[in-house]
Amino acid sequence: MRKVVLYIAMSLDGYIADGQGKVDWLRGQTGGSENPDAYSAFVESVDTVVMGWNTYHQIATELSPEEWVYSALTSYVVTHRTLPSTDGVRFVGEDPCALVRRLRREPGRGIWICGGGTIIQPLIRAGLIDEYDISVIPTILGSGIRLFEAIPKEIKLNLTRTQVDDGIVELVYGPR
Repeated sequence: MRKVVLYIAMSLDGYIADGQGKVDWLRGQTGGSENPDAYSAFVESVDTVVMGWNTYHQIATELSPEEWVYSALTSYVVTHRTLPSTDGVRFVGEDPCALVRRLRREPGRGIWICGGGTIIQPLIRAGLIDEYDISVIPTILGSGIRLFEAIPKEIKLNLTRTQVDDGIVELVYGPR
């Protein structure tokens, strides 16, 4: 069965986007990086990325309008919109949990849960995240879209790895 990884960044106070849904604050304390290949190493371990419409739209229109940055991966965009899928980007109306359960049974490498909150929350509540790879950005936003919301029962995790680069602390947790 394929591993499902929530690979995401959040502010020090737990937000994945600011109050306007923007992520332009996602950088280290100096803007430089000593280890730019941490992302590349992660992407080698996955072949599928799952995201919601807002995340897709932000990537396609603001962050990388010239090219689809995840062209090496099969992208699933969970949306109520009826849009034509391509080889690389598949628009689906499936419930996020049903989609991830289906994808887990298919052959392949890991499944990256990219965002946003309406995709992440049901997966956390259903216990479908196998690994939490969270980069804490040295910024306090004060409001916005929270990474973690209320859950019906606590989830106990083991810290498996940490890395610090330019003030960004990457925390990787697995099941306990």
